[in-house]
Amino acid sequence: METSPQLLHEARQSLLQLEQSLRHVIRGTSEAVHFALVALISRGHLLIEDVPGVGKTTLAHALARSLNCKFQRVQFTSDLLPSDVIGISIFNPHRESFDFKPGPVFANVLLADEINRTTPKTQSALLEAMNERQVTVDNHTYQLPDPFMVIATQNPIEHHGTYPLPESQLDRFLMRIRMGYPGWEGERQILQASNSDGVADLRPVASIEQIHQWQQAACEVRVEDSLVSYMLLLVAKTREQQHLALGVSPRGSQALYRAAQALALLESRDYCIPDDFKRLAVPVFAHRVVVSTRYATTLKKSEQAEAIVREIVEKAEVPV
Repeated sequence: METSPQLLHEARQSLLQLEQSLRHVIRGTSEAVHFALVALISRGHLLIEDVPGVGKTTLAHALARSLNCKFQRVQFTSDLLPSDVIGISIFNPHRESFDFKPGPVFANVLLADEINRTTPKTQSALLEAMNERQVTVDNHTYQLPDPFMVIATQNPIEHHGTYPLPESQLDRFLMRIRMGYPGWEGERQILQASNSDGVADLRPVASIEQIHQWQQAACEVRVEDSLVSYMLLLVAKTREQQHLALGVSPRGSQALYRAAQALALLESRDYCIPDDFKRLAVPVFAHRVVVSTRYATTLKKSEQAEAIVREIVEKAEVPV
């Protein structure tokens, strides 16, 4: 099924408006903004990992405020309980029954700030929500709102009081991105705008209906068989790579496929090209692979994983 020109045009125009809104606040990191929108369109979750002070929380908050939908923020700490995230059943003496009080996970956009600061027990409370868009409490299953997106942040440098995310949790994130330091001009703009809170000034520019429209349009973007074979080649290389103890899972290949469709839509195309897969391979694959301890280097494991995936992409034959 092909994307109609009208649907493509309407989706792209509304996405442009959203992207412009975000760039009023996020300066000097255009790639991060682009990939955040890709995650939203792909019905995926986003992990933003970088050093303190580069705008991780700002990007997540700005994206949520630019969407006319329910937003919740949870500051993850070591004493946070699963019930603080998903909700709890409280006994009602008048009705002599338990009433479920929904937690902050019942939102369209959930900002999990510093997710690696909470215990594995609380981290795992998000597994069902992220994968199945539902939560189960006391043998009752509750559906989450649609759309539902988790934007999590974490600091890879600070290790005191942190709990690294397990592979099963990382695999739930569509992509992991880094903000990076802004350029000279970008930081100048940040300094000159420091007297005003840009995020507080943002107004919603997109509705839930428009989000559904983007997601539907992305599903109809064409992906040629040769590109599917190219993507599967990249996946197979990660599983055969001797430096990796764990390759990309089928969920990872699905994630790259959906992300490539979303990127094509974001760039006003109703078809994918090889560059879509090449640009997205590192942010979609690197957090899903595990570097073998036998080949450890002075680089952090996350950086080494990115370097290995990048090398696989560079060496793989691109379809003509």
